[in-house]
Amino acid sequence: MKYFLIAGEASGDLHASNLMREIKKNDPIAEFCFLGGDLMFAQGGKLVKHYRDMAFMGFVAVLRNLKTVLKNIDDCKAAITSFKPDVVILIDYPSFNLRIAKFVKETSEMPVYYYIAPKLWAWKEYRIREIKKYVDRVFTIFPFETEFYRKHNYEVEYVGNPTVDSINALCRKDENVMEFCKRHALGEKPIIALLPGSRRQEISACLPTMIEAAESFSGYQIVISGAPGIESGFYKQFCETTSHPVITGDTYQMLVHAKAAVVNSGTATLETALIGTPQVVVYHVIGGRLAILGKKLFIKTKYISLVNIVAQREVVKELIAHLFTPRNIKAELQNILEQPEYAAKMKNDYLEIARNLGTNEAAVNAASLIFRCLNESKK
Repeated sequence: MKYFLIAGEASGDLHASNLMREIKKNDPIAEFCFLGGDLMFAQGGKLVKHYRDMAFMGFVAVLRNLKTVLKNIDDCKAAITSFKPDVVILIDYPSFNLRIAKFVKETSEMPVYYYIAPKLWAWKEYRIREIKKYVDRVFTIFPFETEFYRKHNYEVEYVGNPTVDSINALCRKDENVMEFCKRHALGEKPIIALLPGSRRQEISACLPTMIEAAESFSGYQIVISGAPGIESGFYKQFCETTSHPVITGDTYQMLVHAKAAVVNSGTATLETALIGTPQVVVYHVIGGRLAILGKKLFIKTKYISLVNIVAQREVVKELIAHLFTPRNIKAELQNILEQPEYAAKMKNDYLEIARNLGTNEAAVNAASLIFRCLNESKK
């Protein structure tokens, strides 16, 4: 069968590539066409558009790049029409993907499936109308999403969390910190890891503040997690006084060996928690205190980090908008690095989160369901 997939960022590329791998096990003659990244490309098929040409974050960035955004949508529609897939599989990226779902349903009878559904329980709950109208099946990755969708009379299937699978597959337990530092030509000091995000816009907004706070700890070395598709030279502009190493493609191992991490809110916060590294979560928002008011008006959840949302309580400190300052980050890093019981409690809370997510193989389960559903629909 023929599968058309759409992933608009690095995490989507990872999870979609795992799904493609498992689809091939169910369907050895599977053909793929997709918008995504290098990991999906490695699974085979035709890459229509790379996610680095699609990753525009926020209203202003989208407006500034509107011509490119609209061309991406048109190119995607043309690729679907030309490829004639048996199914369109959407991976997160709701603003783009729901437009495509509408196009598919209004121009054809092919099914549309959503793997890693939009976080409607956090904000833009009204989009449930589009899901119900244009998406045939939703495979969720958080246990609590089942009840959310059921409230809207839409049945979904929880397949497990792909972040659990990725960490289990990619974290190496046979390497100690000295070997890691030697492999990346790092110093001998313990590590503070900085994860500023995957898009240039958010890196530019977050990294300088992260560095300023972390440089207060002279007994530690700062190591920056580089995003796929962004050259290491991009990060050098933010290291005005000291050149801090940038490591790309080995973030999990960096976190395994880090004593603490400063993490831009997103999937990386959950990855950090499942690996077990104490962290402080940050998020830059234009507007400061005014943005906090907007959060209360428009965002349904009490927290912004996946760690706290899954736990339904504060496990990690969230420093957003006007709270995202070097002083506040430094204070939280001091708690983590200088109070052993503080870090130990956070790690213990992480274990509870891992238990809640379970050990299901998300990509395996989703691929099996997709293949079964497609076969049933053809009978």
